[in-house]
Amino acid sequence: MNPTELLELSSANLARAIRAKKVTALAAMEAVLARADSVQKKLNCFVRIDSDEALAAARLADAELSRGVVRGPLHGVPMAHKDMYYREGVPSSCGSKIKRDMSAPSTSTALKRLDAAGAIQFGVLNMAEFAYGTTGHNYHIGHCRNPWNPDYITGGSSSGSGSAVAARASFAALGSDTGGSIRAPATFCGLSGIKPTWSRVSRYGAMPLSFSMDTIGPLTRSVEDCALIMGVIAGADPLDPTASQHPVPDYIARLAHPLKGMRIGTAKRYFYDAMDPEIEGLIRASLEEYAQLGAEIVEVDLPDMEPWSHAAVMIIAAEAAAAHANWLRTRPQDYSEQVRARLEIGLSVPATTYIESLRLRGVALQQFSKAVFGKVDMLHVPSVSFQTPTIAETDVGGGATMMNVMNNITRLTRPGNFLGLPCLSVPAGFAKNGMPTAMQLIGRPFDEATLFAAGHAYQQATGWHLKVPKL
Repeated sequence: MNPTELLELSSANLARAIRAKKVTALAAMEAVLARADSVQKKLNCFVRIDSDEALAAARLADAELSRGVVRGPLHGVPMAHKDMYYREGVPSSCGSKIKRDMSAPSTSTALKRLDAAGAIQFGVLNMAEFAYGTTGHNYHIGHCRNPWNPDYITGGSSSGSGSAVAARASFAALGSDTGGSIRAPATFCGLSGIKPTWSRVSRYGAMPLSFSMDTIGPLTRSVEDCALIMGVIAGADPLDPTASQHPVPDYIARLAHPLKGMRIGTAKRYFYDAMDPEIEGLIRASLEEYAQLGAEIVEVDLPDMEPWSHAAVMIIAAEAAAAHANWLRTRPQDYSEQVRARLEIGLSVPATTYIESLRLRGVALQQFSKAVFGKVDMLHVPSVSFQTPTIAETDVGGGATMMNVMNNITRLTRPGNFLGLPCLSVPAGFAKNGMPTAMQLIGRPFDEATLFAAGHAYQQATGWHLKVPKL
């Protein structure tokens, strides 16, 4: 298998090939390191690449396999991750100037579980400063760029994760999602990405932004890869008391669940407001594909979601400002203008507004569940309502238009975070300008498995996820 063919494999297919000894972990690592080096100048998706350590780890993985030792379902698969997952003794910049030289005191649970499953981390990826940006701009490290067209945004805050995986410079990557930071890069970069149920994945050792909204999940080349990696990282963790004890199903085994008889909801309210006609056409076509596959399409009437979206903004703003209060007092000059401006807005959120926003969540989830899950198995909606903007168009700094840009990008993804529900972003085609877009599947709490089954069936029938950007 030549390097080009190897790099186009999904994580699941690469893991199978390594276990079958059709390709070595070393060959996979050499190919991905060469690719990462070749795209970095154009995309700026990496913060650091640890070539020597990664090559040594790949040789060890091959040696173990020769002795019949398979660490787990990701044995030998190279991955790089968003630079907010701590590894003991190693600095994690979190996309910032403030933390770039601070060594981590411990290793994140998500990284430990990937290590135990046999994945090999070879680098860390660019991200929005402190994960507080929706476009992919970073004024300390440099802006991350979209492999489909470097003039366009990747989406944030998991910008490097989206860019590197789409560019075939990493087989998969961890991101984080507080208001859409996995789903936005997945949408704009043509990837699959899962925001799991809140508490489904331990957040121990991951940089916090908004403790009641943060979630951890992967950006991948296929829904199958999402399912595979979620099966590794999900589950209870004694180091994170907020991590759920809810059992983790065999997501891979559940991929074969038939679509026939599955009820998929669609809703006009909120999600299709001011929709770009070309993007709407692609999303409607993806819904029609589900009908062709045997699913029953049911229109549902959603409650008014605007108050929920506003409440999500208030919660994130207040919790982020609280997390950064000390540095805002002592090191305000070390934040970029945009991030400092957003954090300072959070300092002015009244305690009553914050508490009322938190109290609304339970009521909102009850209302949404009754309207949606009382009728269907999942909701099918757009991830964004507009075409991918350029880096120049969204380079607004901390000016008056900043909040409009930030809020518009995550307008359709924020409700999922507010409600704590699992949301899967799946590529749904390309606009005439060659940029990808995506649909979003929203499911019941802890029912990621049904989303994976529906997303996988769609990908088996379409193949949008197999398209590769030409760099």
